[in-house]
Amino acid sequence: MNASTEWEDLVSTALVGTDRRPLPGQPAGEIELLERAAVHTLRMRAGRRPAGGEPLSVAPPEEQPAVSRAAADRLARILGGERPRLLAEWLETAAGRGYRISPHLLPELLDQGARDRSIRPHLGVLAGNRGRWLAGLNPAWSFLLEEVTAAAPAGAGDTREVWELGTSGDRRAHLAALRAVAPAEARRLLAATWEKETPDDRASFLEVLADRLSSDDEPFLEAALDDRRREVRHQAADLLTRLPDSRLALRMAGRVARCLSVENGEIQVTPPAACDAAMERDGVRAKPPRGTGERSWWLQQAVARTPLGFWPRLLGHSPGELVRMKIVDWGREVMAGWVRATVLQGDPEWARELFAWDPLADLLAALPPAEQESVAADFVRRHGLDGQLIMVLGGASAPWGPGLAGAVLQKIIEVSGTQPWNLGELTKLAGERIDPALYGVAERLSLEPPIQEVAALLRFRDDMLKELL
Repeated sequence: MNASTEWEDLVSTALVGTDRRPLPGQPAGEIELLERAAVHTLRMRAGRRPAGGEPLSVAPPEEQPAVSRAAADRLARILGGERPRLLAEWLETAAGRGYRISPHLLPELLDQGARDRSIRPHLGVLAGNRGRWLAGLNPAWSFLLEEVTAAAPAGAGDTREVWELGTSGDRRAHLAALRAVAPAEARRLLAATWEKETPDDRASFLEVLADRLSSDDEPFLEAALDDRRREVRHQAADLLTRLPDSRLALRMAGRVARCLSVENGEIQVTPPAACDAAMERDGVRAKPPRGTGERSWWLQQAVARTPLGFWPRLLGHSPGELVRMKIVDWGREVMAGWVRATVLQGDPEWARELFAWDPLADLLAALPPAEQESVAADFVRRHGLDGQLIMVLGGASAPWGPGLAGAVLQKIIEVSGTQPWNLGELTKLAGERIDPALYGVAERLSLEPPIQEVAALLRFRDDMLKELL
């Protein structure tokens, strides 16, 4: 009997049961079946003949400095299960400082990267030349070859070699560095190769133009609205929405002007009756999500792509007045559109007014960092501990300074006396987001166990970041 047939017999017996189909040559039983399957698997793994081929090339020498022994040991502890939620912060910090990780940790981290896309950009830097060499040998790690390898070029006068020959990640980094110092030249570089780029690269490279976006970018972005790839069209529409005088913004303003008006102190709404080709070109998706009506969906998107500065002129009221005004029949859609527009356009005035109406993490993130902390701290003081509080705190930029840290720590002390079982996520969030240099404040504040846990986590992070200096 060959190996394939034997394995098929074992699988068949497992499916129908050993009572109905006993194993040949052995008494029926599940234990015997599992033992034979284990032996068969081991024999197959050990009995494979090595494939022919050329000897492996040697990994190129490293160019980046390695992390310190203490930092590598701490990373190993994190990977081993100690404070696992700090892995992303460790990787981001180490990558930002141009380090590479110890070779013995590479396989485990590359396996993590295969499962978690969010850490891949950091691994592109941290893996070094040996990591990329390994990625070329294991298809499961090949994602690393598309990530940025190290620091991007610093100026407009750098060679185009990276742009012409680099990986997608290196080319994006090159484009971003050029955009930071010479935005027009970066746009011309992208336009020169636009038709030859893959759809994924076109969408990715368009995101780079968000930095130092100006009206000079409009002709290029307007042309991108005709791209074959939907993601590219929508990325271009998002950028054009941020230009209040762009042709797309004016077209959207003209559409919503026919939909909304103020009568007798109320906002009257007539949603679009159809979604034509021109609306689709401007980023309005015709097909709504399941459970959402078509006209509702079109209205929400049209409002979201209209410049926020247009509404006071059209409706004759300030943002604060409009947010508090009654909207007849279609209020949920209009408010959702305003929220999306505020996040997209990063408008602090609208974010402030809408957050007071509905505290959302995305709206908090649209405020300047200093104001974020003040608004979040005030919300923590006024709001009970629930899922919304956790979501809002997730939108506050880290590290949290003394104001927000104090409000959160005080909230933990208050709740520890009434709902100690409900503190788990807030305690972890505090330890992960508060400036770790404030660990002494937490240590002095209280002897309550939840505060002690926050202080221990802050101390761990403080030591971790010092090791990466």
